[in-house]
Amino acid sequence: MSIARYLLIMVFATAVSWAAWLLILFNVDPFEAGMAGRVLFLGALFFALFGTFSVLGFLTRIMFRKHTPIFWQVMVSFRQALLLGLLAVAGLIMQALRALNLWNSMVLILFAIMVELFFLTRAAHRLEEEN
Repeated sequence: MSIARYLLIMVFATAVSWAAWLLILFNVDPFEAGMAGRVLFLGALFFALFGTFSVLGFLTRIMFRKHTPIFWQVMVSFRQALLLGLLAVAGLIMQALRALNLWNSMVLILFAIMVELFFLTRAAHRLEEEN
């Protein structure tokens, strides 16, 4: 798949996700919809954030890291978008449960940082083995 096709698909899917999230936000009553409404709201928000972070992260990487292979930039931006989307939705879920405070937020952020560091060190270790 070419980069242009990847970006086109990601931008289209992100726009559809944002449209679905806005549709749910303005047309679904959370008190009547119950758990299904909340799951749809959070799911659409996750995919919208995921697509937005993925595209913006990829474009930022293309601008500032011109010597890194394109495939690597797509992988890293995809992974980081997934982590940021999960972090945002987990924070909203914890806020809905009245469990979000400073300490829990720091644990969530530290968990995301540790997952990213795991992947970065694994990639660095793999590069050392190849050389």
